[in-house]
Amino acid sequence: MKVLVVNAGSSSLKYQLIEMQDESVLCRGGIERIGLDGSFIKHVYGAGEHRIERPLADHTAAFRLLIECLTDAQIGVVANVDEIDAIGHRIVHSGESFDGSTYVTDEAMDKLRALVPLAPLHMPAHIACIESCRALLPTTPNVLVFDTAFHATMPRKASMYAIRYEDYEQYKIRRYGFHGTSHRFVSAQAIEYLTARNCTCGKIVTCHLGNGSSITAVKDGKCVDTSMGMTPLAGIPMGTRSGDVDAAVVEMLCQCKGMDVSQALTYLNKECGFKGIGGASDARDLCKAAREGSERAQLAIDMFAYGVRKYIGAYTAAMGGLDAIVFTGGIGENSHELRAAILDGFDFMGIEYDKAVNADAHGRFAVLSAPTSRVQLLIIPTNEELVIARDTQQIVRATA
Repeated sequence: MKVLVVNAGSSSLKYQLIEMQDESVLCRGGIERIGLDGSFIKHVYGAGEHRIERPLADHTAAFRLLIECLTDAQIGVVANVDEIDAIGHRIVHSGESFDGSTYVTDEAMDKLRALVPLAPLHMPAHIACIESCRALLPTTPNVLVFDTAFHATMPRKASMYAIRYEDYEQYKIRRYGFHGTSHRFVSAQAIEYLTARNCTCGKIVTCHLGNGSSITAVKDGKCVDTSMGMTPLAGIPMGTRSGDVDAAVVEMLCQCKGMDVSQALTYLNKECGFKGIGGASDARDLCKAAREGSERAQLAIDMFAYGVRKYIGAYTAAMGGLDAIVFTGGIGENSHELRAAILDGFDFMGIEYDKAVNADAHGRFAVLSAPTSRVQLLIIPTNEELVIARDTQQIVRATA
């Protein structure tokens, strides 16, 4: 089975075509600036890479260009679209309407449209992309895989906000969490690895650290808490997101800076975090500036590491112990400096890491924990696309 995995943004569409027989990636790429001037596709196939610049008015035009590339005699990887057995869609928000991946039906699409208020920047693009796929490839099955679904197992004491219960019931305002496919993938990989070595693995904290970051408590393979909230704004400081702030900060920003609520939220999402404190949204630039003596860059690093440690400590208490910490994501997999900044604060828990291994580990699986460490420390590269492809294959086969 060949599964096309797509991830639609408001003006973008990322994709991978995966051969499920051996889970190999046949091609991958991205279409940028959909609906804007200068739209283009970057298509990577085998050892080759091809770029096409073309006006793309909407996601239907973008998906038509994607099909053209997939089936092209020179740069394509399939003879015709009939070789694409299924399409798996990354969907950012499931609300309370879905608790797992599901086949696309008219009823499912109606539920998706009702979820637009929970993620107004992302959901319309997801819906437009799905509708384009169904129109252009009407016989190809589509599957929805939700970024929030792994967190559906959170107990209500963790997922609820202490607002009036009637408002939760009417508006579904609660913590949902994000990066669920990543947390699901790396926690399962960690459990498999540790079980094979007769290590306890019932209590794991997974740290998806990147431009967007979230921390998740995984007990017996299920999420019991996570740092992001109703939106990805909550949690630790990130590349441009503030992370947790007092809700009254929004009112004060509006009063002091002459903003409306929407502008204040854009400010907290786009102008804060690493960028707002340290002057650079990219962790690599931030670390470089800190090495060169920037106090603000060092402050941003300290705030980030402190935030991660606080969540790990809180989740250790919530789970009644800790067996393993897993690092993943762009920062988690590649930044030895930020991993060290986080782990250096855990001596009191008997957590010990091999500094030489940490310094040398970039973008690959690694065991960071020293032999005497009471907690296993792992780097596990994430693979969200593979999770989507596996779910898609399973659901299509089950409904065949």
